[in-house]
Amino acid sequence: MAGRRRWATEEILDTAAELLRTSDAESFSVRRLASTLGTDSSSLYRHFRNKTELLRAVADRILLAAMDGYHPEGDWKQRISATALRLRETFGQHPQLALIWGRYGSGGTGSRLVMEEVLQALRASGLPDEAIPTRYHRIVVLLAALIAAEAGVSTLTPDEYDQGMEQFRVAVLGADPERFPALAHFAREIRPLGVDRHAAFDEILAAHLARIETEIP
Repeated sequence: MAGRRRWATEEILDTAAELLRTSDAESFSVRRLASTLGTDSSSLYRHFRNKTELLRAVADRILLAAMDGYHPEGDWKQRISATALRLRETFGQHPQLALIWGRYGSGGTGSRLVMEEVLQALRASGLPDEAIPTRYHRIVVLLAALIAAEAGVSTLTPDEYDQGMEQFRVAVLGADPERFPALAHFAREIRPLGVDRHAAFDEILAAHLARIETEIP
């Protein structure tokens, strides 16, 4: 009787990524992944010690894909912006994995490529070395938050989106002007979180980079 097939690490990660496109980190399990592959959980634990390590590895593959073919161009702000857009576009195709990256992080080659490029760009800016680690950390936290926020909206079903829009209209347009005078005043101009996300992403990132620029000697 032939033994069960031995799956390569890359094949396991490909299958895990496919499962995570239609589920979240909470419902995802090593047992379910093993069942999809036609094997048992113990065989997967030879590759990954636990579920968290597996999820981090899947997120890292997205970072690796985002940086594939990347070549630094332009000044330091253009380099960081280009890296950010690559991350947003790639995770936009895998919104569930964006939420996983924001929660679990990553420590593989993809993560190192992103870290290296952002750090190199900050060094090219003229910032003193002692200021770069803090600035790097703030940039990555900002990107993870913005990308995860976009992903959270994009994973809504049409019914969930419509319900959210209706709740937003009720909350804003139905606000008591005596208790919420500012909200009532701006009610017809306030937009839902999911509207115009791309422009908001660009503006917030540009403002943060401009803030860093003021610290350059």
